[in-house]
Amino acid sequence: MFGECHAHMIMDGVNYQKAVALHRDGVCEAAVRAHLEECRAAGIRFVRDGGDARGVTCLAKELAAEYGIDYRTPVYAIHRKGHYGGIVGRAFSDWDEYEALVRGAAEAGADFIKIMVSGILDLARAGTLTEPGLDREAIRRMIGTAHDAGLAVMAHCNGDRTCFDTLEAGVDSLEHGFFMEEETLHLLAERGTPWMPTFAPVGNLIGCGRFPDEELGKNLDRQTENVRKALAYGACVGLGSDAGAYLVPHGKGTQDEYRYLQRAGADDVVLRRAEDRVRAVFRRR
Repeated sequence: MFGECHAHMIMDGVNYQKAVALHRDGVCEAAVRAHLEECRAAGIRFVRDGGDARGVTCLAKELAAEYGIDYRTPVYAIHRKGHYGGIVGRAFSDWDEYEALVRGAAEAGADFIKIMVSGILDLARAGTLTEPGLDREAIRRMIGTAHDAGLAVMAHCNGDRTCFDTLEAGVDSLEHGFFMEEETLHLLAERGTPWMPTFAPVGNLIGCGRFPDEELGKNLDRQTENVRKALAYGACVGLGSDAGAYLVPHGKGTQDEYRYLQRAGADDVVLRRAEDRVRAVFRRR
């Protein structure tokens, strides 16, 4: 089995609010162990977490070796105040605060920095996001500051222009990456940046009744076509399911993502190459 290059151990794939509530008075070790066991049972031996605001990922890293898992964490994701990201991390209002969050993550044992530079998909309306991305200069400063601290950067990013600016700024991996156009896909391939297309949080919703299946299908088809194009250009495409997201349980979500990637033309050689790169880059220096 392949590793899971984008997970959230704080989530359970069923009910985010209830999952987070388990850790209200401190991290619930039993819940963390249950998710690690789900990963082990699925044959997953590498997990890169996307962070949380409760310290769950930090305990998961402490316990992971017991389950034979090589576990990497950013501690928490970082987002600009007033924009998407509170679900997995901490906010900054100015650059002094951002630099303090980078230092804090490093001091807490972060293997890398996770940043949030766009909104998420508006799942009821294909091709749209909940909010526009950050501007080019803000993205460059966020990535540059983390790099200056000696840490690689994982970026939650959607939307063509935002993805282009994030790739151009030297991000070390691109997460989600919905709605990229030709020029951006070519840049992705030229840079060799690992891209986790995270099909499962969209595809696994089809049939559940929460959002229109037709709209979900349009987003899934567009992402599938973009992965096919990216692979044809020689891009680095990896397996990251956003495990823990709704209907993307730990272990099974990774297996689901693997199947979506296969349908898009990503073979085992491609996925192993991407995982090897993530393992090499997203580690404590």
